[in-house]
Amino acid sequence: MTKGPTEEEIRKIIMPLMLSGAKMLDRHCPKCGSPLFEKDGKVFCPVCEHRKKQRQAELKGVEERLMEKLNELANSLPEDIEELEKHLRVMELIINLLERYKVLEGGE
Repeated sequence: MTKGPTEEEIRKIIMPLMLSGAKMLDRHCPKCGSPLFEKDGKVFCPVCEHRKKQRQAELKGVEERLMEKLNELANSLPEDIEELEKHLRVMELIINLLERYKVLEGGE
């Protein structure tokens, strides 16, 4: 079970949601313990949704930095064969990491 909502999450997520007309239900999220809400016919956990969006943004930021590094490496290939091999190994590692991030993004 994930940790329940923090004070900041209550202040930034739950309170504005209540003010927006969403209905707080008398049921709680089995994952984090936050009250479930209903809005526009949809029942959801605002805390879990917020945390998921945060994780996706973090993954996107890492992915962007890895792509920048990969492009930097691709644009500066050394002439020396040993250095080139090291360079290509690092590029391969970055590509493997990017593939893992794609899997994580899709699996959320």
